Amino acid sequence: MRSRQIGSMKKYRTALILGYGRSGRAAERLLHAEGVAVSVLTEENDGLSELSKILSGTEFDVCIMSPGFALSHPWVCAVCEAGVPLLSELELGWSRHQGKTVAVTGSNGKSTAVKWIAEMLQLAGRKVEIGGNYGIPACEIVLEHPELDWLVLEVSSFQLETVQDFRAEVAVLLNVLPNHLNRHGTMEIYRRTKARIFGSAPEVCLVPADLLPQLKDDLGGAKRNWITFGTVDADYIYRDGRVFRGSDPVLDFTGTLFENPVFGGCTGAAVAAVAEACGVPRERVETAARDFEPLPHRLQRLGKVGGVAYINDSKATNLAAMSAALKVCGKKIHLIAGGLPKESDYTFIKEILAERTRSIYVIGQVSRAMYQAWNGVCLCVECGTLETAFKAAQNAAKPGETILLSPGCASFDQFLSFEERGECFTALFQESVRRRGGTS
Repeated sequence: MRSRQIGSMKKYRTALILGYGRSGRAAERLLHAEGVAVSVLTEENDGLSELSKILSGTEFDVCIMSPGFALSHPWVCAVCEAGVPLLSELELGWSRHQGKTVAVTGSNGKSTAVKWIAEMLQLAGRKVEIGGNYGIPACEIVLEHPELDWLVLEVSSFQLETVQDFRAEVAVLLNVLPNHLNRHGTMEIYRRTKARIFGSAPEVCLVPADLLPQLKDDLGGAKRNWITFGTVDADYIYRDGRVFRGSDPVLDFTGTLFENPVFGGCTGAAVAAVAEACGVPRERVETAARDFEPLPHRLQRLGKVGGVAYINDSKATNLAAMSAALKVCGKKIHLIAGGLPKESDYTFIKEILAERTRSIYVIGQVSRAMYQAWNGVCLCVECGTLETAFKAAQNAAKPGETILLSPGCASFDQFLSFEERGECFTALFQESVRRRGGTS
């Protein structure tokens, strides 16, 4: 696989940065290091009036936009009307990276995939860093680690809205499930946005087999090196704890987190394909799978109290992620769900709720809608807060059963982040361990 040439990367004299979170600050540092004159507009500024003054007084070569700004935001519209090109912080950082890139997008499972990919590359002796939507801005990584062999990026649909020339050597789309429709509007627009990860013709394009026809249409039939993965009719197929290419077994996940159709058929099969594309030996991939430590708030098994298992899946911010959690966690589940809604149809998940849950405790802004959709599937209780739901689930659960926090919603109605929500659940569990005794 060839290295990318960066001699033609764009240089700027002046730049405007919208938003001053971590990505905005990282972009400012990188641009200042290159001698660029930078202006920053934050939410604390005077909105459109302040932006109008800035745009009228300076001719900008580029606007680096925080992924938190939708394309319909008045500031973004004003920048476009002034003729200033938009660029994501992700692409700015990537353009200064001298090595190779693996980019992963999808509705669910991105963080787990990029962590595993980075760890297997490290085991294979490569210099690797993870960034992007994973938490560390690409601009920050390239400033602090200029000699990387591989940059592994988690890429969100928000970041993909403004990419132009972004091109990874290996680009992966894990899945497209209902998510962020409050921003993108329709599933078609959301899918087309995800497909932008393939827009500049990566050397290897990895996709779920069932999505390939739609993705080809999204890209106007443009030729790509498509490689598929899944559980049936794919180049890389997960079956019974192993991944096959054709009839040849290429990886064995027996005894690992990925030994199930939910993780194996998506993340496991995709990572198997990434490994071969990147030249990582099979034993390194399998070692990384065996040693893999799940990320916090993602099906994180906290322990048991009174024989009841507690699982923190606060990162499940859409119903598809909740469905996956229910499939992995078995049956006899007492589910805590709810928060700030991203979706409006709660009926499609009723079948798996009926199959897997003993009771459901709904919280947050969406609690009434969830209760109306799910009452009758099993015991469903409107609880308001996470603390109330935790106590109610704990009183109902019996030894051998599971209390699962898998909200299926964003957290911002009651918490600052999904991390804070998961930490609250974890603190409630730890208090139960202290009061009742248990294993943590």
